[in-house]
Amino acid sequence: MSERLPFLATTAAELYDGIRPLPVSVLLDNVRSMYNVGSFFRTADAVSLSKLYLCGITGTPPKKQIAKTALGADETVPWEHSWDAPAVLRGLRAQEVEIAAIETSVHSVDLFDWEPRWPVCVVFGHEVDGIQPEVLAQCDRHIRLPMLGRKHSLNVATAGGVVLYELLRKRRRMLDNAGIRR
Repeated sequence: MSERLPFLATTAAELYDGIRPLPVSVLLDNVRSMYNVGSFFRTADAVSLSKLYLCGITGTPPKKQIAKTALGADETVPWEHSWDAPAVLRGLRAQEVEIAAIETSVHSVDLFDWEPRWPVCVVFGHEVDGIQPEVLAQCDRHIRLPMLGRKHSLNVATAGGVVLYELLRKRRRMLDNAGIRR
């Protein structure tokens, strides 16, 4: 019998159609494009994300532009809005959630080298200005995406897709290595 790990605990409320949610949440810090927000909803649904936190000026459903790219995922993904992103992160920290900024800095770890501590919240920022300094200060890690071309960043929703699918891959590998049926 395998040892039951705390982050694998499941209740009926946590299950959606028999699929255990990925122990990952996303905090969007002042993402201005509602199309990007809709894209995050769609990707969140695809990976069975635990929760989407929409902070600051980030748009919230119901909005036509969000619905256009979310294609109904805005009705299936758990989400909440807060004007105060640092307060949301303090609440997550109290629940022992690792907080990782998707941001290139001198302290950044490559996405492919990062071994997350589950559960984890990944933070994405404003399309031009990035993550606010007071939000970055709350993060345990800074994670960078490898950029091999001449540009130094991806569209925020594209970056979100890359990060969430890499986390899904890491999670599945971890469960497989532990001999846990997923």
